[in-house]
Amino acid sequence: MDVDADPVAASKPTQMDLEDQTDAKGKGKAEEEGSGKGEELADSIGSLSIGPGRTNFKKKPVIIIVIGMAGTGKTTFMHRLVCDTQASNKRGYVINLDPAVMTLPFGANIDIRDTVRYKEVMKEYGLGPNGGILTSLNLFSTKFDEVVSVIERRADQLDYVLVDTPGQIEIFTWSASGAIITEAFASTFPTVVAYVVDTPRSTNPVTFMSNMLYACSILYKTRLPLVLTFNKVDVAKHEFAIEWMQDFEAFQTALDSDKSYSSTFSRSLSLALDEFYKNLRSVGVSAVSGAGVNAFFEAIEASAKEYMETYRADLDKRIAEKERLEAERRKENMEKLRRDMEKSKGKTVVLSTGLKDKNPSEMMDDADDEEEEEELEDFRISEDDDEDDDEDEGEDEEVAHFSF
Repeated sequence: MDVDADPVAASKPTQMDLEDQTDAKGKGKAEEEGSGKGEELADSIGSLSIGPGRTNFKKKPVIIIVIGMAGTGKTTFMHRLVCDTQASNKRGYVINLDPAVMTLPFGANIDIRDTVRYKEVMKEYGLGPNGGILTSLNLFSTKFDEVVSVIERRADQLDYVLVDTPGQIEIFTWSASGAIITEAFASTFPTVVAYVVDTPRSTNPVTFMSNMLYACSILYKTRLPLVLTFNKVDVAKHEFAIEWMQDFEAFQTALDSDKSYSSTFSRSLSLALDEFYKNLRSVGVSAVSGAGVNAFFEAIEASAKEYMETYRADLDKRIAEKERLEAERRKENMEKLRRDMEKSKGKTVVLSTGLKDKNPSEMMDDADDEEEEEELEDFRISEDDDEDDDEDEGEDEEVAHFSF
């Protein structure tokens, strides 16, 4: 509990001082001051601060959390973003949250591998690859407030913070550590999620629908602006995906050749996601050639503006609601403390441990009795063992005298 020091409250007499004064001045004056004790106690308790502190929100830098399934070119796209920020004089900061990556094509300012040893975590806890990544991320998230404080100190010198996440998308998206990291960023800086999609694989309508469902789940899980990033446009153009998102009938036509259950399910979902597509930004990029990177940063800036207008207000409401519940809980505890102090009238309260009425000699006698009981138990066990041995020997003799 945070208690703010108040010089006025510190100069006020305490409960014990009031009792000493009443004892010194006699019983007659004690009755006059008895009624003022409760008011004095209430004033001292009311001077305590029960409101939690708020962190200062900063409009810069913009946090870009890059999320994508394994094989979508997420790390290569991160490399392209780092190169672009260096070439265009954009002040960037790079964070790597993938503990299992062997080598990185870019330099990371903060690397989880410098703090947590992925293979040692697997050996110590007897985990597999995915369990090792999840546990490493959980361990790193316990100290993530230090990462946020480092970025806060350099906030005036940065434009973007690029965050690379593990290739196992479910480890970051649906784990407690992923929620802690995302909320820690979102409560301090404008935060945008970039969901990387493998464009050549998404030419299949069913695969495209599965990517859209995952993007929808990430959007409603994080409650942050999301930019759909269609990677590898140098291999396959992403215009077909834009058309499917804007034209429902075009997607239905693409599904006509497939009569499977998944195709029928995708056809029914396309209507449900139509509203989802309208409020979603999408860009096509190539991590190899660098095409579309400028459009990506424009979408990031627009999403950061949307964050300040819409998502920040929702976050403030959630923070205010949490603070209100915390203030009510603390106020209830303070009221309970005040009632207990008024009931005890400042006297020393002795907790009963059950040993108050016993003398030291009685406690020693109890200990001796327990030792004697343990010795008797050991003696009985040894006698039973001897009897069992005698029975075994008698059986052996009978077998020896038995003749076939």
